[in-house]
Amino acid sequence: MSNSFCTTRLVEFHDTDMAGIMHFASFFHYMESAEHEFIRSLGLSVHSLVEGDTLSFPRVAASCDYKRPVHCENALDIEVRLIRIGNKSLCYAIDFSHAGHDVAAGQITCVCCRVLPGKPLTSVPIPAAIVAKLQPYLS
Repeated sequence: MSNSFCTTRLVEFHDTDMAGIMHFASFFHYMESAEHEFIRSLGLSVHSLVEGDTLSFPRVAASCDYKRPVHCENALDIEVRLIRIGNKSLCYAIDFSHAGHDVAAGQITCVCCRVLPGKPLTSVPIPAAIVAKLQPYLS
């Protein structure tokens, strides 16, 4: 049985355009914030120390399809689902709704990387301890 992570966020004035509609780019900020909130709920961090390595999950792809406008001070329900756990990568589906209506659907793919000061990021297999925390959320 899979689970999803749900959160709510109020559309803020600075996230809207001159017509008062949420700007398309703001959805990407909200997706990242919801993903980070999900990661923190698992006891992890954007930069987690695992088995002596500092790991992070930079994005390699992101997309968002828009279905209907939302406005300043609308409450968005955001659902984060894990749709794939690869050897080194994760893929999330992130769905936005307001007042029971689908608003947008996004997707983020990120890669597990070792972070070493002064060196380029290196992709590494996702540690078993992290996979174990993520597995219950796989759709």
